[in-house]
Amino acid sequence: MTELLFRTDAYLAETSATVLAVTPEGGVILDRTVFYATAGGQPGDTGTLLRADGSEVAITGAVYDAAKDVVHLIPADAARPAIGEVVTARLDWVPRHARMRMHTALHLLSVALPFPVTGGSIGDSEGRLDFDMPDTPDKDALAARLAEMIATDAAVTDRWISDEELLANPGLIKTMSVKPPMGTGRVRLVEIAGADGAPLDLQPCGGTHVRRLSEIGAVKVAKIEKKGQMNRRVRIALA
Repeated sequence: MTELLFRTDAYLAETSATVLAVTPEGGVILDRTVFYATAGGQPGDTGTLLRADGSEVAITGAVYDAAKDVVHLIPADAARPAIGEVVTARLDWVPRHARMRMHTALHLLSVALPFPVTGGSIGDSEGRLDFDMPDTPDKDALAARLAEMIATDAAVTDRWISDEELLANPGLIKTMSVKPPMGTGRVRLVEIAGADGAPLDLQPCGGTHVRRLSEIGAVKVAKIEKKGQMNRRVRIALA
């Protein structure tokens, strides 16, 4: 499987890598990558492949194949690198960092609204979570709670547990529609530190996050929608 460098350092914006394969559709599989592949409501990264001759190939997105390798998508008319070629994979950092901020803010939203999450998406400037909840929350009170948590500047860290440990602690799983990234024998937990020593938030997540809450910046509650008798969609935006 492709070594997923973003799982250990979301701030790593480029890496040298070796081309392992080119898919029938023309996508490029590398032995290691900094590119997040579409999953869990977070879009795949874009960027470039820098070849040894100095030429650059645009990467228009990244997805997982059936074997869970990351396929770097490139334009149909672009020249494909050869298998075994050493390249530099470089992210478009600005949208990646915005998604790191938004993804972390959505974790806070799940703390402010402690209800099962039925869906969500992460954008560069706006994101949303859908909650299995009967009542519509107060928009101003929700915004104030998010601002209060961000102001603590708590640390955001990650650690790994086994699949068995997660199955023994089902309360860690907040999402009803997205399954935790299991299957490799271990699961990554993302933790936001709390003031009293207990985590403010702790849940399985394979996405990218900022290191401290202050890096999120100001967040506003953009819209709250009723999507059914027991479903509320909450949209937040980076100010």
